Amino acid sequence: MHAPASPSLKNPPSSKNLLVRDLKDLKLVRREMQARAQREQAQEAARLAALAAIKAERNLFARSVGRIVVLPLKHQPGHKASLQRQRPAPIATQQQRDDEAVMREAMSDEFDVETLLHTDETLSFRRPGMGPDVVRKLRQGSWSIQRQLDLHGFRREAARDALGAFIREANKAGVRCVRVVHGKGLSSPGKVPILKGRVQSWLIQKQEVLAFVQARPAEGGAGALVVLLAQS
Repeated sequence: MHAPASPSLKNPPSSKNLLVRDLKDLKLVRREMQARAQREQAQEAARLAALAAIKAERNLFARSVGRIVVLPLKHQPGHKASLQRQRPAPIATQQQRDDEAVMREAMSDEFDVETLLHTDETLSFRRPGMGPDVVRKLRQGSWSIQRQLDLHGFRREAARDALGAFIREANKAGVRCVRVVHGKGLSSPGKVPILKGRVQSWLIQKQEVLAFVQARPAEGGAGALVVLLAQS
């Protein structure tokens, strides 16, 4: 009994079939190599185009700003730039505080006013060198009252500051005649006019004040003073 023949030996591949298969594989390899070469060429072209764009942008910037020379700060300690800080603007409020302090020092509560007041039907004051006609004209209303300060309700410190500022500003503005209302003291303890004597003392200490008299009844009477100021 004979054994069956092997299938591989029954139909062996021909040399023609092997050649066709090899040619197909070779064409496939060639197409893959061509596709790879095309991709590499495209990538290289894209890279070159990007480099050209960067170079063109740098050239445009250089032409726009010109030549820039950067030098190291060797002359500075620690190679650091020295920046000068801008000084703050002067504060006006500090000047106001200084002015108020000067006014307080210039108008003392310990000043003896009695020796400088002229005693007549009402107390009055005129600075040395001023004739008696000045007081008389003040009483008669020869100078029109241009400004007024009412100190009703003020405490002593506030009244002193307000009066000093009022006299100073009026003198700067060229005002010659003002009225200062200090009150008659009707609402004060013992109905004593506390501010009246203080105001007289403070006014005498102000160099801008040339003279003052008690106001006429229609202008405040014993509760006010009419003050003549020096020319600014």
